[in-house]
Amino acid sequence: MANTNADRETLRELADAGNETALDRLADLADEAGDLADLDELLDEGSAHAGFLLTRRAAATGDLRELQRISDAGYEAAGHELERLLQAPADGHRD
Repeated sequence: MANTNADRETLRELADAGNETALDRLADLADEAGDLADLDELLDEGSAHAGFLLTRRAAATGDLRELQRISDAGYEAAGHELERLLQAPADGHRD
């Protein structure tokens, strides 16, 4: 069976040529490495998957500013998640 593990350079070339699956794989690799800068760049390139991964991270930590930034960058679901968190009942804690 052929080795299907593509290196980042090959994935980048494919993504630059418009391959959405390669772009998604780059986002997965960045997420696995915890490389938020790469995820941000991929989001800026229009990767919805990067937006999903960033939104998941921001929602898990309750980072409202980050959710707003992701939403502003064009990932609509981040805005929905932000609204959900803003509308959640207060838990009695004050910052």
